[in-house]
Amino acid sequence: MTTNVDKGRFGPWAVVTGASSGLGREFGRQLAHSGINVVLVARRGDELEAVGVDLRRMYGVDYRVIVADLSRREAIDTVVSGTADLDVGLLVSNAGAGRPGNFLAFCSDDLTEIVQLNALSHTVLTNHFSKRFKARGGGATLLVSAMGGDSGIPYNAIAAATKGLINTLGKSLHAELKAFGVGITVVVVSPTETPIIDKMGLRAAPMPIKPMRVDQCVAEALEGLKRNRMMVLPGRLYRIMNALMPQSVMRSMTGRMMQRSSVFLS
Repeated sequence: MTTNVDKGRFGPWAVVTGASSGLGREFGRQLAHSGINVVLVARRGDELEAVGVDLRRMYGVDYRVIVADLSRREAIDTVVSGTADLDVGLLVSNAGAGRPGNFLAFCSDDLTEIVQLNALSHTVLTNHFSKRFKARGGGATLLVSAMGGDSGIPYNAIAAATKGLINTLGKSLHAELKAFGVGITVVVVSPTETPIIDKMGLRAAPMPIKPMRVDQCVAEALEGLKRNRMMVLPGRLYRIMNALMPQSVMRSMTGRMMQRSSVFLS
């Protein structure tokens, strides 16, 4: 499943963070399929280079690799300087991580790192590229959030809180930036078959609905971006569940799921 994106509107270059695997890699593929050149940002340079080579071979696009750990403040400067010479029409702010555990078991350095990666990097990069989009007369940002950002997730509290910030930021800017012809869309990712499920140790945890395919999640997100929708929740069954299930039930269900994680910090 692939969505075509107008390269005249969202190109000629797109910046994708967290691009070495999962959703980020698939965002890069679908954008390249539309003829948009991609800047691939993540910590693992070798994997990014392999992704870029594949995209150039399959779709004939140009690519640039920027090795940056966005859990570090200085990494934002690396992304800014590494894209200064490119005509960027789209930012896909996708980098993020979660770590299940008791909130009181985390040290201040852990919390600071998660907030930097999941919230501050998105905020600062959105600010930077939105200024560029205003100056060039068009462009958009796609912010990647997750279910639980508004309802809260026990035993994954700090990650849920950062996603709540992303949701509010996107809703606010969707109205604010419209006057400048600058778009912003938040994709609220439902459980999706990405490497983060393994990293968070959730294979053994019961999920209410089977995780959706990565290509479907990305295609629905890009379709929402094209329509300048404020929020996108991929997956019809997840949309129904989100609309009908009380937040208290959602919190209880996701909290139990986090407690089943094999990497739970206690």
